[in-house]
Amino acid sequence: MAIELFNQNGHVCLMFAHLSDEGGEAVQANQFLVIDGQQGAIIDPGGNVAYNELLLTIGHYFQPSKLTEILASHADPDIIASLDRWMTSTQATLYISTLWERFAPHFCKPGKTAGRIVGIPDPGMRIPLGRSELVAIPAHFMHAEGNFQFWDPVSRILFSGDLGVSLGTSADAAKPITSLAEHLPRMAGFHRRYMVCNKVLRLWANMARTLPIHMIVPQHGAPIAGPAVQEFINWISTVECGVDNVTQATYTVPA
Repeated sequence: MAIELFNQNGHVCLMFAHLSDEGGEAVQANQFLVIDGQQGAIIDPGGNVAYNELLLTIGHYFQPSKLTEILASHADPDIIASLDRWMTSTQATLYISTLWERFAPHFCKPGKTAGRIVGIPDPGMRIPLGRSELVAIPAHFMHAEGNFQFWDPVSRILFSGDLGVSLGTSADAAKPITSLAEHLPRMAGFHRRYMVCNKVLRLWANMARTLPIHMIVPQHGAPIAGPAVQEFINWISTVECGVDNVTQATYTVPA
């Protein structure tokens, strides 16, 4: 089942939050489909545990074989481990950081990605989609070295990858966060470990404040909407994380 984030004048943003393996070994993960007219882009399509159900569900809204873009925020398995199967079932082009451009083919059979990967340069880029576009926004070191978020100027949704994650179930992910405070216990620990340092979070927050963002939708957990958008931007700019918290004790030979 898809969660409709936006639907207006032929522009549709859908979120898929249910993972077939939920309750098993795999972390809950969201996948996304953005449709504009006759073109569609899938964002962070996930691993093999999500592929079959995602392909079938997308088919209710858009013919998967007509997908034109696969957008990957970074190269983790829960982002694009299913790449080989998407390269087979569609003719879509993969957009991923130039840092991961030559790593992504390792998910596929030899030759499967030939001529079908576009490396996103560090400053980001605009990716045409139907009558509109999706904008690859720099999010380096949150948490990958080459990392991008995807902003949709029509819906004003920021697909934020691993920034804004709240850990929980697919049922939790289906309920938008409109007030941040009560959700911080499910967010703080993740961000303190998976983000690299406060400097990048502050620089990101400065950039985010220049964009009209109606919703921040992470790859794990619930969308952040309404007043919680600015609350999150303000909070994340204050978080000490990653190397901020490293000491010599972190690098000690096990007893």
